[in-house]
Amino acid sequence: MKDYLIRRFLLVIPSLFGITLITFGMLQLTPGNPVSLRLQKMQGTMGANSVPAEVIEQTKKLYGLDKPIWKQYVSWVGRMSRFDFGTSFKDRRPVLNKILETLPITIQINVISIFLIYVISIPLGVYSATRQNSWQDSTLTIILFVLYSLPEFWVAMLLLYFFGGGQFVAWFPVYGVNSTGADAWPWYHWLWDRLWHLVLPVICLTYGGLAGVSRFMRAGMIDVIRQDYIRTARAYGFSEKIVVFKYAMRNSLIPILTLLGTLLPGLLAGSVIIENIFSIPGLGRLSYEAILSRDYPLIMGILTFDAILTLLGLILSDIMYAIADPRIKFE
Repeated sequence: MKDYLIRRFLLVIPSLFGITLITFGMLQLTPGNPVSLRLQKMQGTMGANSVPAEVIEQTKKLYGLDKPIWKQYVSWVGRMSRFDFGTSFKDRRPVLNKILETLPITIQINVISIFLIYVISIPLGVYSATRQNSWQDSTLTIILFVLYSLPEFWVAMLLLYFFGGGQFVAWFPVYGVNSTGADAWPWYHWLWDRLWHLVLPVICLTYGGLAGVSRFMRAGMIDVIRQDYIRTARAYGFSEKIVVFKYAMRNSLIPILTLLGTLLPGLLAGSVIIENIFSIPGLGRLSYEAILSRDYPLIMGILTFDAILTLLGLILSDIMYAIADPRIKFE
């Protein structure tokens, strides 16, 4: 297992390099740049055409945008290898500090969402598969299909309207991750306040993934329970619970473990919308603000962290393969 993990981590290096190269190239193709945005503010007070050319060149030199694109990329990769992502164009703060301030909040939300997705979807998939073509299976299929089709931002607005003090009840807070002055409270009170603030955002990030994973679990269970060894286990007189949960469910977990590597980036992308709606100071909201201001160093830093988390998720799913199915060898 040690040799396998070393090989997998070494494969992360070229994958990360390719991701950063494509991302950097795509950023260069987007319209607008931080120099033009900054000078537009100056033009608002100085006049549309009153900015001297030397000011434009000085601003480009300040941001390092006067160099060829390939030199900008090489310089950025060199700094990234030392975990130096540069400084933000917007406020001149170190990019790494801004990311580390917001990353824990986004990780908290996404870890809770992934945990709930798997804890709820696996039993739902097993229940639906063992009652294939029954009214219970049809009802669950319709409900999950509807949930999977609902846009996150629309559900978030409905939750705010009905449960966040819109026209109905105000059961849940709708702003931030803690109440004012929560840092002075006892830890258990602070923790409860944090969890209460995260209820609505976690619901928005969970229901879509839950619907998708449960359908994969159902399909995997249906395929497994038709295998010969399942019929043999039943012929030996094992109870249905042992056949389903000991023999069938474990082998049907492998397809949904594959989703772990794709589920994480999907949730991170959803965090951009949800964190803005609920005013959560997380990585998603920071990335949204960075895109609006064309803050290249901050965008590249955030996307690099997202890529690292995604690649680690793929490695984790590979490890879980072998845990779920002993027939899979790390070698």
